[in-house]
Amino acid sequence: MDRMNLPLDGQHGAAAIWARVAEQGIGWLRERGLEARDAVLILPFAQHLAPARRSWMQQGRWLPRVETTHSLASALAPTGLAEALQISFDAAIDALSAKALLAQQSWAQALRRQDGRAFDLAVDRLVEAAQQMLRASHQRAPQQREAFWAEARIAVQAETPGRFESALSLVALEWAASDTRPAATDVLFALRPSAWMVLQAGGSDPLAEALLADAEARGIPALVLKADLELDEVAHAPALLEQALCENFEDQAQCSAAAVLAHLQAGRAPVALIAQDRVLLRRVRALLERRGVGLADETGWTLATSPAAAHLMSLLRAAAPQATLDEWLALLKSETCRQLRAHLDDQALPVLEALCRKRGWRTPQSVRFDELSEASLSLWRLARSAVRQFTEGPSERSLQAWLDGLKQLLQRLQAEEPLIALDAGQPLLDALWLQRQPWPGSAHEHMLQQTLLDAAGFLAWIDQTLEAQQYLPPAPEQAQVLVTPLARAMLRPFGAIVLPGADAQLGAATAGPALISDRLAARLGLPTLQQRREASAAAFTQLLRAEALTLLRCTRQGSEPLAASPLLDRLSLALQRAGHVGLQPWVDPRPPIEIAPQAQARAAAAAPGRVPASLSASAIESLRDCPYQFFARVLLKLQESPELEAELDKSDYGSWLHALLHRFHQERGAKPDAELLASLADELAQGLPPAEFLPYRASFDRFAERYLVWLAEHEAAGARYEAGEQARELQPWSESGHALAPLVLRGRLDRIDRQADGSLLLIDYKTGSVAGLKDKVARPPEDTQLAVYAALMRDAGAALQAEYLALDDSSGIVAVSHADVEHSAALLIDGLEQDLLAMEQGAALPALGEGRACGFCEMRGLCRRDDWSEEAL
Repeated sequence: MDRMNLPLDGQHGAAAIWARVAEQGIGWLRERGLEARDAVLILPFAQHLAPARRSWMQQGRWLPRVETTHSLASALAPTGLAEALQISFDAAIDALSAKALLAQQSWAQALRRQDGRAFDLAVDRLVEAAQQMLRASHQRAPQQREAFWAEARIAVQAETPGRFESALSLVALEWAASDTRPAATDVLFALRPSAWMVLQAGGSDPLAEALLADAEARGIPALVLKADLELDEVAHAPALLEQALCENFEDQAQCSAAAVLAHLQAGRAPVALIAQDRVLLRRVRALLERRGVGLADETGWTLATSPAAAHLMSLLRAAAPQATLDEWLALLKSETCRQLRAHLDDQALPVLEALCRKRGWRTPQSVRFDELSEASLSLWRLARSAVRQFTEGPSERSLQAWLDGLKQLLQRLQAEEPLIALDAGQPLLDALWLQRQPWPGSAHEHMLQQTLLDAAGFLAWIDQTLEAQQYLPPAPEQAQVLVTPLARAMLRPFGAIVLPGADAQLGAATAGPALISDRLAARLGLPTLQQRREASAAAFTQLLRAEALTLLRCTRQGSEPLAASPLLDRLSLALQRAGHVGLQPWVDPRPPIEIAPQAQARAAAAAPGRVPASLSASAIESLRDCPYQFFARVLLKLQESPELEAELDKSDYGSWLHALLHRFHQERGAKPDAELLASLADELAQGLPPAEFLPYRASFDRFAERYLVWLAEHEAAGARYEAGEQARELQPWSESGHALAPLVLRGRLDRIDRQADGSLLLIDYKTGSVAGLKDKVARPPEDTQLAVYAALMRDAGAALQAEYLALDDSSGIVAVSHADVEHSAALLIDGLEQDLLAMEQGAALPALGEGRACGFCEMRGLCRRDDWSEEAL
């Protein structure tokens, strides 16, 4: 076996190295008197095939067969299908096979009963180890495989991990060893070329070494072209070798994009963008796409992160028994329900969602059909009916039955075409066997038919399948930038290479299988920790063959300093020993822009001629607290959408208590008071999350007793309940010609009682602190709510009194009275008239930026309160 080196110098750069490979290969074949057309040249990656063939053709000679081990094996014979319970290298299917194997192990089933998550983790580790062991056996010559398994059994039994891990390792070993199918690459050992030539880059390839050893034993000439370089011995640097030191994540992303654009403007295309940090890369990609740069991505992403998967998972989550209303709304917005929406009014879904948020409905069961519009009701019923047919039936079904049901559900929703139109839509349907069938007798067919799953297990299988499948988006015709992993950038004729994330993570070895220790990996021929580090260093060193290399890294992570990769330190030392300058500082090509600071004035608005059609007590209070807040809330009608998934809080309890007391006084007399309160509490608690409502329910039990005591005393003084949840309207300035004549004040009074003297007592229930209520009424003209209610009742024909009733104070039920509320109402109407007329005439509505109203205002970002300059405060 002969060996030749491909050094790192001007003659062996990434653009010229393939000509050197062809020249050395042709010279070696000529010297040996061998026919090139009968020889085979093995390359590390499929991306090397085109430049290798092109360079060989330029020599004007016969081409050898230029392949990778995988492409050559695929061309020579088809790959055998995995049969039932054999390893298929499909992680989701192999996990099901592993569970079936462990079903026969009592120790494994005991773990499954005790800790389901630990059992699932054990299954994942079992699959990972078994797949690695089987791959290791496939890298041996067929005649050596039996000896490999014998050695593997000795090695595994010699390991001394925990008893459970040892048992899992033995199961993984025997599962892999029981697979007697010929490996797909076995056909390579039967091949009889005139010569084997192997290009070695990025570390040794066990399969290629096995082929060379077999060829040597049979007397077939072999040549190894070694392109691997020792990083510590590098004596040649790219024409442009630079390093950018960035302050933070965003700075590094922007500098990376700027470096790519600078290389393209300098004519160094295509540019390789190394996918070292996927999160960082997504940001860089977004920045480049904004500039219209054509990108091709060789790394792709998992199907689980694709748009098609997101829409499908919204359907499956809504089909779960414990689905929330938020998940159902997400389903109705998804592409899977696009055809349902297309046959109905465009406003059906927005109106439905707005009503759900307004009413505070949290579960699908809490939706009140009588409150929905016709279009919203049709949309809701169609979706619920389609999903119900999928969920009805046995709780446990075969995986194939679940998939058949899902396929029928997609057909009922007419969702297949909308899904296919999304990125990764067709690969998604294929991965889940929704538009294709497994081969008869295959492991996939067996597990689909024989595996029984409940709804949660089916959802977990879908998630695992999509996580295991990769999707490569179609590349543009003219890709200027290629996103590729570090290893696949080797020996490719890029104009320049940009590597973001050259920090301590660069060169760190990836973790191996959890059940395979480093010592066991060495005996099985799997990469050890040191070998993985060396392979990473070898791949990095190959980047030095490029004409231009830009390395970028952050100097800090938060408040902590972030070190450079050890590979950069080794490279710098090697270049210094060779007399080179080393890594040059990157020059930022972006032109600096000076932005003069500008003082941010206090926000203010004007709305001449814009008088609202109606006002509530809360709107009037907003106007009094902060005119700008009033402008945003009332005139612009801006509001935050309530969160359907938010946990129950004090305000939810207050709303529940208001509804309960209204029902109690409306139905009082049918049962004893205490019994009626308890029954209504149970009835109105239906649909609320029991665990979240439990503390409030306990608080209510204390409240009920106190309330009945207070009520008895209240009625003993001559007061009687007269009405509750009373909606009232008033036109204070209805006289003809008044600018505010159309304006209506509206409000809903919690409760109205008739007192012994004939006066009306207006009661507003509160669950807040008594101290806060007393502060509100301490200066009666500043209390808006009760004053508005008194104004709304001014034509009731009786004297008015008003009070807040604190329902959950620690001292009991406490009434906080508003003295002379009719006078306060008159003052409020007069002051409101002046304010509204001034606003109608164009008076400013400034942001006050003061008090409690400002501290919790949702419009704080709109008025830029936190950005006001000192002069504005």
